[in-house]
Amino acid sequence: MAISVFDLFSIGIGPSSSHTVGPMRAARMFVDDLAAAGTLTATARVSAHLYGSLGATGHGHGSDKAVLLGLEGERPEDVDTDSVDTRVATIREHRSLRLRGEHPIRFADSDLVLHRRAKGDPLLGGRPAHPNTMRFTAFDATGAELAARTYCSIGGGFVLDASSAEPTAVPDETPVEFPFRTAAELLGHCRDTGLRIHEIMRRNEHAWRSDAEIDDGLDEIWRVMRECVARGCLRGGVLPGGLKVPRRAKTWHDKLVAEGVSDDPLAAMDWVNLFALAVNEENASGGRIVTAPTNGAAGIIPAVLHYYVRFVPGADQAGVRRFLLTSAVIGVILKETGSISGAEVGCQGEVGSACAMAAGALAEVRGGSPAQVENAAEIGLEHHLGLTCDPVGGLVQIPCIERNAIAATKAINAARMALRGDGAHVVSLDKAIKTMRDTGADMKTKYKETSRGGLALNVIEC
Repeated sequence: MAISVFDLFSIGIGPSSSHTVGPMRAARMFVDDLAAAGTLTATARVSAHLYGSLGATGHGHGSDKAVLLGLEGERPEDVDTDSVDTRVATIREHRSLRLRGEHPIRFADSDLVLHRRAKGDPLLGGRPAHPNTMRFTAFDATGAELAARTYCSIGGGFVLDASSAEPTAVPDETPVEFPFRTAAELLGHCRDTGLRIHEIMRRNEHAWRSDAEIDDGLDEIWRVMRECVARGCLRGGVLPGGLKVPRRAKTWHDKLVAEGVSDDPLAAMDWVNLFALAVNEENASGGRIVTAPTNGAAGIIPAVLHYYVRFVPGADQAGVRRFLLTSAVIGVILKETGSISGAEVGCQGEVGSACAMAAGALAEVRGGSPAQVENAAEIGLEHHLGLTCDPVGGLVQIPCIERNAIAATKAINAARMALRGDGAHVVSLDKAIKTMRDTGADMKTKYKETSRGGLALNVIEC
């Protein structure tokens, strides 16, 4: 399956790529299918049932809001984030919504059900096609079923139709110049051609876009990342959701600015922590962010990229583009052979993946060889193996926000360690990814974004 850098880095809405972005896209897909089939105007009611991790933590992740807005035709990349709560309140107050923004239907709270314990869609025999499963059904005015579809939100905002007997993602069969699924295959291309890793990704992107279009898209991703950090540094107060977690980025930013130039040799790390906190506080507030590769881990790559721009001599816009292309290469391998879904393999698949991507990208823009880049990514992932996903109260706040900051500094250290070596190492990135996948399969469900174990169980929510 061909995966573009713009599949991995998509502009969306917080707080979760799998639990907010995915459900919004799935709901939009469903009503678009109704319109394509000519049954939209005959629809009088739509029901939505969310299962598995979506059902367990959906309220904390805004999954219910995302479904309602998706049914109204909104998309994560351009929905007005400031109007979400008002629009959802209006839908609930008036007990009606407009499918695709054009066809009004009645809506009741009973039409949207989050099943906290059910693992899979009972209409699929209770089979958990994926931990993030949802089913939409359209009915006419007599109550007769018009259409029903089951979707899985498989991480990073990716959605697949699971209504078939064997649900699989619809692959993009676009031929690319240098196809690869593993790090070994990628490094083989680099050896055979003499190309650097970011050049391999750019050449593959040519299957869809010109160089100018690639650069414009990468620059837009970087612009949104910068704006997200800037907003996070300006907003104080308390995060929504009931945990009363204070926003810290503004206070930290103001203090760092007031301190000015510091002789502290680790002062740069204070800024890296700040950048990550700013992004993830915006994410927790339902703001506009870049899924990188997931929302729960969206602060790591922007934080390390800000570090590159601010603290690495010679950093420039061309380097920013190389950074994003390289991180996407690593993301492709993780997506193809591992997982970026916390509900599937725990937080090792989200924060661990983002750390690997950021570490490899930083090594690349610091002049690392392909082997050193692969080594940096492996170090970043290896030292997140076994990491559980246990959000307190089902909110992407504790431990998620601080976890992004810690992973960002880990990524920087991983890149530095790799650049001190010659690229030779015992554990390959491919082996680390396989270990992540195997560990996720062995991990108990309560540690995979269900809020039933770990800190979520041991920290009092109020």
